[in-house]
Amino acid sequence: MRWVVFAILAVLTFRAPTFAQEHGGTAHPTDAAGDAHDVAGHGPKYELLTVDGGTAVWTIVIFLILLVVLRAAAWKPIQKVLVEREKFIADSLAQAKHEREEAKGLLVKYQGQLDQARQAASGIVDEGRRDAEVVRGRIEREAREEAERMLARAKRDIEIARDTAVSDLYKVAASLATDVAGRIIRKEMSAVDHEALVKESIEELALTGRR
Repeated sequence: MRWVVFAILAVLTFRAPTFAQEHGGTAHPTDAAGDAHDVAGHGPKYELLTVDGGTAVWTIVIFLILLVVLRAAAWKPIQKVLVEREKFIADSLAQAKHEREEAKGLLVKYQGQLDQARQAASGIVDEGRRDAEVVRGRIEREAREEAERMLARAKRDIEIARDTAVSDLYKVAASLATDVAGRIIRKEMSAVDHEALVKESIEELALTGRR
């Protein structure tokens, strides 16, 4: 329906000058002379600054009618489209701003998580280093204690072996001394006397060795 109205207005606009000329009034002598001049072969002649009152009135009327129709038929849709477009642009800008703020927030959040992860990793490394130091210290302490125990045991074994060797040596020496003394004094000693003499000699030698 709107296109039909626009078509009618366009036809009226283009037909207004012709209609004004056809119904604008009687012909003037100058018009007749002009026609005779045209017939003579010189062609039509129009004045550029000549204004026809009827044509101007019809043009203004048609323009006003067209303006009213356009305002009633097209202005509201155009205005609605412009408002919707402006709203869409504003919403898009607001959405972009919101997404940018969210991106900044996520960036700060991820940066904080990354810092926490770094701190946790550093803490794990430090804890592992401390544990390694503790383990190394324990191993060194246990090795040192074991070495000390082995040394003490070796000392005890050496002392026992030495005491055993000295005791055996004392026994042999006492037996030899007793045998030699018995031969010297040419006296037979009983087993009891021989054992008593050996014990006495061992005790004396032990006391002498300790001194």
